[in-house]
Amino acid sequence: MAVAAEAMAGRARGVAPGPRVLQGIAAAGVLAAGVSVALALTSDHVDEPVVRSGLIDWITLTYILSGVIAWWRRPQSRLGPLMVAAGFVTFLSTLQWTSSDVPFTVGLSLDLVPFALFLHVFLAFPSGHLERGFERWLVVTSYVVAIGFELAGMAIGGFGPHNLLELTSRPDAALTLEHAQLLGLSAISLAGIGVLAARRRRTGRPLRRSLSLLTDAFALALVMFPILFTSAIWFRGQLVGIQRAPFALVGLAPIVFLIGLVQDKLARSGVGDLLVQLRSDLSPPALREAIARALRDPSLELAYWLPEFDTWADVNGKSVALPEPGSARAATLVDGDGERMAVLLHDPALEEEQELLAAVGAAAGIALENGRLVAEQKAHLEELKGSRARVIEAGQRERQRLERNLHDGAQQRLVALYLELRMLEKQVAGDAAAEARLDRARQEIALSLDELRAVARGLHPAVLSGHGLEVALESMAAQAPFPVRLTVAFEDRLPDQVEVAAYYVVSESLANIGKHAGAKSASIDVVRQEGVVVIEVVDDGVGGADTEQVSGLRGLADRVEAQGGTLRVWSPSGGGTRLRAEMPCG
Repeated sequence: MAVAAEAMAGRARGVAPGPRVLQGIAAAGVLAAGVSVALALTSDHVDEPVVRSGLIDWITLTYILSGVIAWWRRPQSRLGPLMVAAGFVTFLSTLQWTSSDVPFTVGLSLDLVPFALFLHVFLAFPSGHLERGFERWLVVTSYVVAIGFELAGMAIGGFGPHNLLELTSRPDAALTLEHAQLLGLSAISLAGIGVLAARRRRTGRPLRRSLSLLTDAFALALVMFPILFTSAIWFRGQLVGIQRAPFALVGLAPIVFLIGLVQDKLARSGVGDLLVQLRSDLSPPALREAIARALRDPSLELAYWLPEFDTWADVNGKSVALPEPGSARAATLVDGDGERMAVLLHDPALEEEQELLAAVGAAAGIALENGRLVAEQKAHLEELKGSRARVIEAGQRERQRLERNLHDGAQQRLVALYLELRMLEKQVAGDAAAEARLDRARQEIALSLDELRAVARGLHPAVLSGHGLEVALESMAAQAPFPVRLTVAFEDRLPDQVEVAAYYVVSESLANIGKHAGAKSASIDVVRQEGVVVIEVVDDGVGGADTEQVSGLRGLADRVEAQGGTLRVWSPSGGGTRLRAEMPCG
């Protein structure tokens, strides 16, 4: 009683019982296994006593010993105590092998309770808690069927003279109730498999090998229960070969669990390897890979806290949303001097290895701080890119507004004035001096209209908005002072901002060719390749263009880069100039 009380107190605190308590539980398990063998060998109603006791002891010992280790290694989880309980209840069910009334009655009443405990262990892994309502309902139902049906069957007889709960003797009714019990437990087993399958679909295949093996072992064991129960109905409770596999597989699950615990322990030695790797200056991607290896979780991601932006971001400075509790991902915070620094986004199963997570986080603390600085720098760059794009977009909207105002305002008034002068010219017909002055005024107005239209086109080409990039470029090429070959290899419209940027790339290039290159001809090629528009302008001029001194090219580069693209210029002396712009266009 003292051992049990101390163990339960430790469990309530999330602290493992002392070594002596755990050793006592393990010794009690070994003793229970020995008692089972003795009961089987001395029983007068047990077939194949050596095989039966061996199979039962296989389950008893694996669950008790594995449960003790799990309780020691993971005291915050209820899984260890559940496994210990499953092992001891399995032993208690063998008391029905005796010929004494009280032990026989106790053992018989617990005959199928181990199944409910096994199901409880399988569905409660890894925390020991049943997370969903259906899982809790299924486990409670399994206990009710395992205990309630058994007690009801014992009350109506059919289990021999040592059954103290027999109230009446109706063997046929008891047999029917037993069959209903076994079929009900088979259905519960299949439902348990459905729960595990749904969990797999919801969270994906476990990325950690030991966890994957364990969940597969759980599912395989549940598959075996319907085979065990239906064969018990068919062969009327006799032990047959087909029933040995289920017993073996049920005892396999805690062995796989032990393997996982050993691997978790070995993983702690990987922290030393991580420290060695951290001596070199790891890049942020290499740091992520090193931490993922140490945690044995290839799905691991890193996010960094950027206080200036009040957000979490990846190493590229892109905002990251932390997973919600209960989702397919888990988050572990890494602090630096008491302040948020980084977070590890990992497989939820790693939450059972808090010591490992803490060790890895502490080991990688300085490197994570460096990664945070890199993420912060890239976030600033992203902000600058966004600001530049917004400034260019705002400028473009203002230019478009000015173009509309010039077209609808000053230009229309000049046209009206020109027409008014034509009317006035008719009224002064015969007055040579007046006609000459009116003609000069009309010429000045026509010249002003041409200049105004040129200014309006420079502000924003209306033909681009109305007819698209190809028509706008054709109009521009036709007005060039030298021959221009134009090729536009697609017909679809591009996003507005990309079309405007492409237009000005060509416009500025032709202007520079006309001013500086002394070229006899030029070619313009515009193609669309895998979501990227490529503009190339080539001339046969003198080359030698200074891309740093030509402000127009710098402005083009800003406009192209604001769209997430690149601008490159090749201008060897005497070899002409080639300009290539690439911009994503969706």
